[in-house]
Amino acid sequence: MNRSESKYFNTARKMNDALIAILKTKDFEYITVKEICDKALVNRSTFYLHYENTADLLQETTRNLINDFLSYFPAETTNISRHFLDCDLTELNFITEKYLHPYLNYIKDNKQVFLTILTHTASFDCDKVYQKMFENIFDPILERFNYPKGNRKYAMMFYMRGINAIIAEWLKDDCIKSIEEITEIIQSCIFGLETNRNY
Repeated sequence: MNRSESKYFNTARKMNDALIAILKTKDFEYITVKEICDKALVNRSTFYLHYENTADLLQETTRNLINDFLSYFPAETTNISRHFLDCDLTELNFITEKYLHPYLNYIKDNKQVFLTILTHTASFDCDKVYQKMFENIFDPILERFNYPKGNRKYAMMFYMRGINAIIAEWLKDDCIKSIEEITEIIQSCIFGLETNRNY
């Protein structure tokens, strides 16, 4: 990356950070380009060099958050998709503390952004994220369990929408419940209250 590119990306990062900071105190609908520029210490022309509008900035901020997501997981879990085809079936249960705790910590650390995303899912192409997750994670797992191919997208949406609904309520409650409590709620909704979850 040359100096000009580095400056461009550093400025973009400043505006991403400014948006996240403002989201902690204000709903996205009421945030102006001027506020973002003031917070990021850039001028309006610089903003419009990078983005068309505030929604465009939020989309980029979301993409950056998703890219940072894997840093919350232990190193051995970030490459799990590589051995879906021949690992033991017990390793394909992702509704465990090992996976849910980093995920929930990540959401809690970025709760204002995720609350905004959850209330504007259509604006941020969340379906594209689900599709990518389906192709890279859910489809290979469901293949291992011989789940009928034509029904897999329905199973994925059941899990994802259900878990997201729990997380949306948690975010609306300002993450009052602990990560352990939310993990238990997700697990009990999926497996039932008395089910052994360690299979």
